[in-house]
Amino acid sequence: MRIVGLGHGLFAIAGAGLAVLSLTYRDFAPIWQPLPAWIPWRETWVYGSGLLVLGASAGLWFSRTALPSALMIGTYLAVWAVTRAAPVVFKPLSVGSWYGLCEALGPLLGAWILYATLRWPSRVPETPLIASERAVRAAQVLFGLTCVVYGLADFAYADFTASMVPMWLPSRLGFAYFTGLGHVAAGIGIMIGILPRLAATLEALMMSLFGLLVWVPSLFMQPPPEWATPPRNQWSELFVTLLLAASAWIVATSLENRPWGFASGSRTHRDASDLL
Repeated sequence: MRIVGLGHGLFAIAGAGLAVLSLTYRDFAPIWQPLPAWIPWRETWVYGSGLLVLGASAGLWFSRTALPSALMIGTYLAVWAVTRAAPVVFKPLSVGSWYGLCEALGPLLGAWILYATLRWPSRVPETPLIASERAVRAAQVLFGLTCVVYGLADFAYADFTASMVPMWLPSRLGFAYFTGLGHVAAGIGIMIGILPRLAATLEALMMSLFGLLVWVPSLFMQPPPEWATPPRNQWSELFVTLLLAASAWIVATSLENRPWGFASGSRTHRDASDLL
């Protein structure tokens, strides 16, 4: 078993980065907050979860541990996705509430699909339900929905998004709306199956470029921009962006059996020899 696409390796790097931040600052990374107040021994959970995610992220690089590591990270992310659902219940019409949920849901879906794509070539007779083709398609559709929410957030908070666009780019507000439109278009394409492979690839590329053009330069700006302080937030947002980008690349890899254009192609997953 080798690295399955760019998303596999990037997911491991981003997960490890967030785990190291948790261990360094003795607190959960923002994407893993808030921890319900009624849960005791907060610091124990911080260190325990940090070590778990760090170990699982390292395990993604090795053939014998990649499959259980993906499942472990997915299970952990599922817990945090549930905690992010509470604001949606109380403020269902708030784009911000949905964005917070989708920011946690995106990596969960990435881990889910990664687990399935790692399992497909293993030739294990009994495939778990979560690794079936229907389950993976459901995860792809849900990921498309998260992309739509990212786009709506760009529209709702266009001024803030524009402030993050590099100064050397013209029409920064226009870029904010353009990225919002790109998220929505990619999400719809993935959901309804219109050029889904191209849509997922462009979404992954856009997220990757956002990390490279926005968060990486912010680490070297003096003084840092207002939206990028303190340093912990800069690193955290960089790794979160990379985790979301990795998830999009994983979705794109899972759609490699689909044509780039409108030509007909098989919808079944690839044979093991093609997958690796």
